[in-house]
Parts: sequence; C-alpha cells; structure tokens
Amino acid sequence: MIIGDFGAGAVLITFGAILGKCSLSQLWCLATLEIIFYSLSEAICAGHFGAVDMGGSMYVHTFGAYFGLAASYFFDNKKAIADAKNRCEGDYNSQLIAMLGTLFLWMFWPSFNGALAADFQQQRVIVNTVMAISASCITACGVSRIWMQRLDMEVVLNATLAGGVSVGSSSDLVVTAGTAMAIGALAGIVSAVGFLKLSAVLREKINLHDTCGVHNLHGMPGVLGGIIGAISASLADTEFENEETLSKTFPKIAEGRTTSEQGWIQLLALGITLAFAIGGGVISGLISSRFGKIDELFDDEEHFHGPGYIEVEEDLKTNKVAAH
Repeated sequence: MIIGDFGAGAVLITFGAILGKCSLSQLWCLATLEIIFYSLSEAICAGHFGAVDMGGSMYVHTFGAYFGLAASYFFDNKKAIADAKNRCEGDYNSQLIAMLGTLFLWMFWPSFNGALAADFQQQRVIVNTVMAISASCITACGVSRIWMQRLDMEVVLNATLAGGVSVGSSSDLVVTAGTAMAIGALAGIVSAVGFLKLSAVLREKINLHDTCGVHNLHGMPGVLGGIIGAISASLADTEFENEETLSKTFPKIAEGRTTSEQGWIQLLALGITLAFAIGGGVISGLISSRFGKIDELFDDEEHFHGPGYIEVEEDLKTNKVAAH
C-alpha cells in the first residue's frame, strides 16, 4: 500500500504539469504508461544499485515533475501559454480551499517521508522533516515579502512545502536539527524564486508551460534533495558511530561498499531517475496525446456538472414552456 501511495504521488505530481491541457482519456493513458517507467526506474536504482531515497526526493518528486514537464510539450504548450484562462488567478474562495490542502500536506509530510523508515529511523526522519518544512515556510514567505512586498499566494501555497521534498533523501541521515533546517531554508528560497521568476523565463525561452508549478515545488527541490542525499551518504560514516546502524541504513555497505562509493551511487541514481523521467515523459506524452483531444483548455465543463449548467437548464425549460 505504501509503495502504491508513492507511485500515485508521482502521477499526481505529473498531473500538475499538464492540468487543464489534457482530456480524461489522455490522462488515463499517460498515468498508465508513467507507472511502468516509474517502476523500472525505482527497480534499477533501489533494487539493483541499492540507492536509498527514504522520502522519495528522487524516485517520487523528481521523477513525477520531469516526467510531466517532458510530456507537457505534447499537450498544446504554446496554445496554453496564450490562453486567457491560463492567466486568470484563483479567487479568494479557491485559494482558501487550496490553503486547506496545503495545511493537510504540511501535516502529512513527516508521515510520508517516514513511511518506509525502520523503527530506529522513524523518530529522526519525522523530526528532520518537521524542521526542514518549518524552515522552508519561513524562507519562502520571506522571499515573497522581499521580492513582492507582500505575500504571494502561489508561493505561500506551494514553496512553503519545498522543505519536505528536499529533506526526503537525507531525512534518515541528518542527525542535527540545524542541518535539516538549513536544507529546508535553501529549498524554500529555490522554490520561491522559481515561482516568482524562473517560471516566466522558461515560458518565454523554451515554451515550457507548467500549470501548477511542479518544477518549482517538486522538480528543483527534488534534485536538490538527491544531491544532498548523496553528500549525506558519503559522510555517513562520520555521522553514525554504530556500524550496525550504518549497515541497516545502506544494505550494500554490509556487502563491502564504502560510504564514499554509496555517495556516488546516489548521484548515479539521480541521473538514472532524470533519464527515465524525461525519456519516459517524451514517449508517453507522444503516445497519450493521440488518445483524443481537449477542445477548451483550462475548462472542466466537458466533464463536470457545475453551477453554470443550472442556469442553462432553467433557460431550456423556460424556452420549452414558451414554445408550447
């Protein structure tokens, strides 16, 4: 169930990149193909090479983000950028509801990162995640205030969660709260700058349309988390005095691998994950884009019965009565 939850998380992250640009049939096809590439990537990195990614910074967040970004090029990116609905900001009520979701994710993240942790790791993982995500809240809001002179809701709803993404790979390795907070603070800054500046640059330069900003919340913090995880793994022998604990954390070390070699393996896993994500995203986007099409971008009326239909139905009834 937990492994399935992680796989579903990767698909949800991908959906954030193509939201409003694909039909339900296209999404079904894309999600089905994604799980295949996701499973292959994790099986090679974790199963064969023994790369450890406790909170899914690489296997879930980085994979889901770059898979979705690669696939998005096959779902009318240029048309989406020019679409007037794409430039509309959510109203107060939609942002309020989104804030409830953000609070839920904030509380859920320690459990997500620690779901696969052993009993001797869980406390450390949970404390590190809480420290990191608290720090990302502070720095993300700080960057927003300095940059915009106000709190930008896109940053508040997204970048405040970046600490949980970046600390994932090293959440079972970091042994001081200060280090965890430094990781979270850096992630909050990177993510906030991404939302406030980088997204617009990428739209202009390479026509990259990222509906929900998954590159800023999951992509860049995920890569950052993978790099930090590699550094933490290479220094693990200085952090853990207990050789048994070290071997339990990295099973391959019990077979003779050094911590320095483990660090390089972690970087290799990050590269493999990016290769599978981008390559798989291109292939899956090309295939799934052939499964139907969407007529109106960023519009749910084709699939959802909304308040606007009530007025239309009432008008139809009135016209029928008048005709009789």
